[in-house]
Amino acid sequence: MKPNGTSSNTPRNGVHRDGLYRDAPDYNGQPADQLLADEIGDVHGAAALDTPMRPDAFALDDDTKIDLIEEHFREIMNILGLDLTDDSLKGSPRRVAKMYVKEIFRGLNPDNKPAPTLFDNKFRYNEMLVEKDITVQTYCEHHFVPILGKAHVAYISSGKVIGLSKLNRIVEYYCKRPQVQERLTMQIADELKRVLETDDVAVLIDAKHLCVSTRGVQDINSSTITSSYSGKFADDATRQELLRYIG
Repeated sequence: MKPNGTSSNTPRNGVHRDGLYRDAPDYNGQPADQLLADEIGDVHGAAALDTPMRPDAFALDDDTKIDLIEEHFREIMNILGLDLTDDSLKGSPRRVAKMYVKEIFRGLNPDNKPAPTLFDNKFRYNEMLVEKDITVQTYCEHHFVPILGKAHVAYISSGKVIGLSKLNRIVEYYCKRPQVQERLTMQIADELKRVLETDDVAVLIDAKHLCVSTRGVQDINSSTITSSYSGKFADDATRQELLRYIG
């Protein structure tokens, strides 16, 4: 896990913001043992700020992706021994495919990124603004099961203020992709700093991981907290003020 208050803007080799590749290396050139570890490992750290994406991630349109996912998910269900002629199951491959592309993973496509609405800070409000208890619904990229919780975001204006709903939209956008919580926290913080043109940003996420509660150790009580403090929020007094607000 990244230490509190740190972020990494250093892109992975060949990758730029939002996970789109410039000059992506050939995957066959990656050592087999490292590739295997990357694919099946239970590592909880985020290697880079960007979501790992193939260079041809957007070569197919959404309808084609839905058709292909439907075909492959039907085969998964067949392998599991499910009867796809049953009225309850026969539409599931298509439903899952549409859900993946149009709903829970729509944040993979940068075309779906929300456009920020900024206003001049004419009233010269120079204290922190806090939006607390923003719903977090994302999916663990290791097992593709939900991560559910709340995000708290705060910033201090550098001359602009953002429409409140856009804070929720930014959180939602980065939730709509396979995630690890550390990366999700950093991506939200980085986007807020970029949009608001200030380093005075804080993001905290408190979430339950269904990969912990429904499989493996099956601990239904634990939750995971991640945070990113930068700018004035790196000061202990400012950080403590924020923590009092969010309770």
